[in-house]
Amino acid sequence: MGIALPESFYLKPTVEVARALLGCWLVVQHEGDWVGGRIVETEAYTQHDPASHSYRGKTERNAAMFGPPGTAYVYLIYGVHECFNAVCQPEGVGEAVLIRALEPAIGLEPMFLRRGQVHWTQLCRGPGNLCRALGITRAFNGESLITGRVQIWEGEPVPDSQVGVSPRIGITHAAERLWRFYLLNNRCVSGRVSK
Repeated sequence: MGIALPESFYLKPTVEVARALLGCWLVVQHEGDWVGGRIVETEAYTQHDPASHSYRGKTERNAAMFGPPGTAYVYLIYGVHECFNAVCQPEGVGEAVLIRALEPAIGLEPMFLRRGQVHWTQLCRGPGNLCRALGITRAFNGESLITGRVQIWEGEPVPDSQVGVSPRIGITHAAERLWRFYLLNNRCVSGRVSK
C-alpha cells in the first residue's frame, strides 16, 4: 500500500497540481486487488477556463468537479470513453486535473483482460484507455481519492529537466494555454511531445 496524497496537496494552484502529479501513482482497488501505474501525463482545467466543464457553472453532470479537494471526477466523452480527473481547490470551486496517461505497473493481467492484447505501452495511453484498463467507470464519480476505491499515492518527484510542457489536446477554447505536462521520452505518453 502506498500513501494517499493528502487533501492539502489538491489545494495548491491547479496548474501546479497538474505538474506535481507527474510521478505519483494512480491506483484502483477491485475486490481487494490493486491495479495502476505511475502518472506520466496530465492537463489542468480551471473554473475560469473556457475549455473547462465548470466554466458555465455547476450542473448535474459536473457536480463532482465542485466537490472537496481530492475527489474523483469521472465523465463520459463521445458517449464511449470515460475520463478520470482529480478535483482541486476548496469545495465549491470547479477545478480539476485530467489524468491522460499512466506507465502501467500494478496488476497488468487484469489490464490486458480489459484492453485486449495491446502493447504494454498502450494499456493506459490516453484518458479513455486508462479508464478502461483500470476499470474506472462513472460509478467512481464523486469518491474520495484519499479513502475511496480509486486513490492517488505519493511518488518520486520528477525534475523539471524530465518534464515536457505543451498546449492541451483536443480542445478548441483556450488552446494556447501550456497546461499539459508529461514525462519526456516516456513511451506511454498519449499525445504530441513538443516542449
